[in-house]
Amino acid sequence: MRLDLGGCVVRPWKKDDSSALAFAANNRNVWLKLRDSMPHPYTLADAEAYLNRVTADASSQSFCIEVNGTVAGGIGLRIKEGVHRHRAELGYWIAEPCWGRGFMTEVVPAFVANRFAALPLGRIFAEVYANNPASVRVLEKAGFAFEGRLRKNVIKEGEILDTLLYALVR
Repeated sequence: MRLDLGGCVVRPWKKDDSSALAFAANNRNVWLKLRDSMPHPYTLADAEAYLNRVTADASSQSFCIEVNGTVAGGIGLRIKEGVHRHRAELGYWIAEPCWGRGFMTEVVPAFVANRFAALPLGRIFAEVYANNPASVRVLEKAGFAFEGRLRKNVIKEGEILDTLLYALVR
C-alpha cells in the first residue's frame, strides 16, 4: 500500500527508516499521547527492533507517514481475532513539529478508506485519551462517531485518564 497525499505519503516501513524513526519518535510530548508499548526514550535500538518485526510480517498493518521525504509518524491497524475478526483498532502518531499542520486530518480518512477497501473489515475503532482533543478532532473530521467515554480506563505517567471510544463502520 502507498498513499500519495497532498502534503505527505503513507507507505510501508523500510529497515533503513530506523534512524529517522528514532529521531521522530523520541519525544516525550508524543509519548504522552500514546500507549506504553511505545517506549520513552525511544532509541535507535527500539526503532530497529520495531522495523525488524513489522518488515518481516507480510500481514503487518503498520505504515510510515512521510513528510517532505522523511519519517514523520506512523499509522496502523490491529486486526482483532475470533468473533472480533471483522474489526480493527486504529492507532496513529505524528512528530511534534508536524502538529497542527493538518497531516493527520488528511491521512486518517484516506488510510481508513484504503483499509476498508483492501480488508474484510466492518468496523474500525480508536480509543483516544480524553486529554487529547487534537486526536478527537482528527477522528471526527474523518467521520468517526463518538460511542462513549470509558471512565478511568488507563494510567499514563501515573495519572488515571478516561478514554473516548470512536468508531467508523463500513
